[in-house]
Parts: sequence; structure tokens; C-alpha cells
Amino acid sequence: MPQREERGPGAAEIFRACGLFRTLSPQWIETLGAEALVRRYRRGQRIFRQGEECPGLYCVGRGLVRVYKVAPSGKEHVLHFADPGKTFAEVAALGPFVLPAHAEAVEDSICAVLPTGCLQRLLREHHELCLQLLSGMSFWVRQLVGLLEDIVLRDAVGRVAHHVLEADTSAGAELFSLPVMKKDLASHLNLTSETLSRSLRRLADSGLIEMTVQQQIRILNAGALREVAEGLLPAEFD
Repeated sequence: MPQREERGPGAAEIFRACGLFRTLSPQWIETLGAEALVRRYRRGQRIFRQGEECPGLYCVGRGLVRVYKVAPSGKEHVLHFADPGKTFAEVAALGPFVLPAHAEAVEDSICAVLPTGCLQRLLREHHELCLQLLSGMSFWVRQLVGLLEDIVLRDAVGRVAHHVLEADTSAGAELFSLPVMKKDLASHLNLTSETLSRSLRRLADSGLIEMTVQQQIRILNAGALREVAEGLLPAEFD
């Protein structure tokens, strides 16, 4: 089913909440918003395919998008999840390059899409925009470095603990569900599904989190969980 799209003020509103555009002036946010499209995707809908020409830079306004690669063997690896305020296909649009990965809506989603041609034209014509966007890109690169550190420097339990801390928006006050399927989360954290389940159970058995039969989670000891995420195992985790 083709995506629904429209022009309108919604794109600028989405861009104002975008981490990549945090350093842009209000004038440039409005300019980019006027050039962008707002597209709606149903849950499970493919947004684009690996190897295709890049349609543009995408920013999520609502929902959740899974960005993943497929190996020649057919195995999928989830690169990252884009939730509201996050972008994807940035490098391909700025390059411009062909798309290095697939993207699919995990939930019903709304994205603002700045077409590649428009973005390239604006960058060629306006050095001020380039400089402001470079500053925003530095934050984006720092996030990528953080993802690499998560995989390289943390063990399996540390990665899971770190993700649980990031997923909880209630500071331990409420139960919450991980927003994606376990197999996708395991792939994103470079773990097997079995290792992910064992790590969650170990955190629960140690009294750091509570898990219900519906697989909802509550953080019981945020300080100790943060120590596990940083590789410093507290006594109650032994």
C-alpha cells in the first residue's frame, strides 16, 4: 500500500522536535518545513528498501521505525530504532548515496521527509545552513559513538540494563513495555533472543527490575541498574 502524503505546517512542527536540527534557527526550520512532505505509514509497512535511491531525510513525528540491514544469507540485523524526534536516511540524503538499509514502520507512524534534491540545493546555496547543520550533526555523531560503545564496551547484561534505563520514561514509577519485539531488540543489541531473555531474568532475580507475566517491566533499583549498565556490578547482583 503506498504511503499517504501531504504538504502543510506539520513538517516544520516535526522538525522543531528533531535532535539533528536542534541547532537550526527558527527561520531555517520553517524553510525546511515548507520543502518537506508529511507521510503516514501503517504498522508493518515498508518505507524504503536497501539499495534504492534515497528519497530524502526522514524525521519521525509519531510512531516507531525500524532500520535494518539484510545479509546475503538472509539474516537481518537491526541498526537502530527511530522514535519521535529521531531521523534516518540522513547520510544517504546528505551524500547523496543509495540507501544502505531497509526501513519499516513498527507502529503506525508519521514522518516528515525532506526530499534529497531540496536538501542538496539548500546546502549548495546557503552556507549558513551548512554551518548550523554541521553543529547538529556533531550531536548525531556523538549518539552513534555511544551506540558503538554500548556494543563494544558493555557485556550482554550491561547492554540490556542500559536499554531498560533508556526505555523507562517514568523514573521507576510505572510499569512499561519494551517498544519492540524481543527478536528485534536482541538484534539491535547484538545479542541472541535467548541471551536477552537470560539477561532480563538475571536483572529480575537480582531485584533490580520487576517483570510481570505480560513482560512489562518496572525498575526497582535505578542506581544499581545504572552500575550494571556501566559494568560495575553491585553486591546484590552477585
